Order: sequence, then structure tokens, then C-alpha cells
Amino acid sequence: MSDWIAIGALAVVGLVIPLAMMSVSALLRPSVPETGKSTTYESGETPTGGTRIRFNIQYYMVALLFVVFDIETVLLFPWAVIYRPAISAGVPMIDLLWPMLAFVGVLAVGLVWAWRSGAISWARSPRATSRKTERDLN
Repeated sequence: MSDWIAIGALAVVGLVIPLAMMSVSALLRPSVPETGKSTTYESGETPTGGTRIRFNIQYYMVALLFVVFDIETVLLFPWAVIYRPAISAGVPMIDLLWPMLAFVGVLAVGLVWAWRSGAISWARSPRATSRKTERDLN
């Protein structure tokens, strides 16, 4: 039962300390509203245009693919570390290779699907396309 008391005490401390820090910060901070603080950028630059900027979805797709293949690397590394000792211990090679080949195969199928669906190919901007056609005309 004492383990649960320690876990409960840790949870209470984990909640009380951040709440106390935010409370003390709210009480001690100066509350002098300035026009510079309400602008979009506090660096002294005059903002131009709106704050809502449309980003190309391709950035997010590339980031997601990077995360997937980064996790693949993290999962392949421990397998590579135990591969040689497992072979030395007499584990059959098919028992070692099959799970990792299945894992890499699923990722390869996902990569082919992403490639064929156009998630990896970048969309051309109208400005770049117009510059290319202008160069071709000259």
C-alpha cells in the first residue's frame, strides 16, 4: 500500500508545483498593456497582410513520412544489435529475419502507396510554372 501512497504523493507534487509556479507568475508579472505587445510580431516590424498563411500540405506529408522512417530506424537499430548474438546463440536465421522483413515490407508498401498517390511529389507553384513557360518562350 505504501507504493500507492508514493505514487499519489508524486502525482500531487507534479500538479501542485506547476500550478504554484503559474500562480506566483500571474501575481508578480507586470500588467502594463502596450501596443507593441498586441501586434503579431513583437520584433518592432510592422506586420503586413493577415496572420493566416496557407501552407502547402506537402510540408506536413514530408514531415509525417520523415517521422515514420525515423521510427523505422529506431526500431531497426535494436534488431541489428541483437542479430549477431542471436545467430551465435543458435537461433534460426528465418526466425530472426522474418519479423524484420515483414516490418520493412509493410513500410515499403506504405512508401510505394505514398509515392503513387502523389504524397511525395511536390506541386508546382503557379509562379514557378509561369517562369518556366516564359523561359521556354524566349
